Amino acid sequence: QVQLVESGGGLVQPGGSLRLSCAASGFALDNYAIGWFRQAPGKVREAVAGISTSDVTTYIADSVKGRFTISRDNAKNTVYLLMKSLKPEDAAVYYCAAERRPDATPRADDYDYWGQGTQVTVSS
Repeated sequence: QVQLVESGGGLVQPGGSLRLSCAASGFALDNYAIGWFRQAPGKVREAVAGISTSDVTTYIADSVKGRFTISRDNAKNTVYLLMKSLKPEDAAVYYCAAERRPDATPRADDYDYWGQGTQVTVSS
């Protein structure tokens, strides 16, 4: 069964850090570009960061540039999103998604598989 499972979300104070994980099962992630998206209540889903099959960051949202880093460990079949200097506006449900092409795109419709999401809350 093909599955993506996110973990690592939670409650963090402004300025804090979290590392999200996206673990794949049922398929090998090394053939897929991966994107992280987020959606806050009442807002549209936003592309956050994407990484290619060759471990190159292909896009990162201006709102998180310099604070978020996407990486992958194909040996562990896992992709990560390291989030630093978190702000209240970063609060959202974060999703990872996989698309079978070399470079990740910021278009949600391009993705083949999605995880169920993990909640990130940034509050003091």
